[in-house]
Amino acid sequence: MKIKRNIAISESGFLFDPSTGESFTFNPVGLQIFNFLKEEKSLDEIKEIMTDKYDIDAHNFERFFFDFTSMLNQYRLLELDSSMEDD
Repeated sequence: MKIKRNIAISESGFLFDPSTGESFTFNPVGLQIFNFLKEEKSLDEIKEIMTDKYDIDAHNFERFFFDFTSMLNQYRLLELDSSMEDD
């Protein structure tokens, strides 16, 4: 799963999709995860970083991660590929 290339995001978490004209705002945690996805980190890499940094276990993180990426997909901010499906 990859973030679409034309998506612009500021350091404060303001995201703009020029293909639709829509904008979104992420909280700091959402911004971190979004940036990890832009860097094409794997689910396992993201999970390890986030569970080390925050008080959350791997199972709950995965649940929130998939909710978050489902939302990104719903707003058509992702290009789907098979790179993270087997993680």
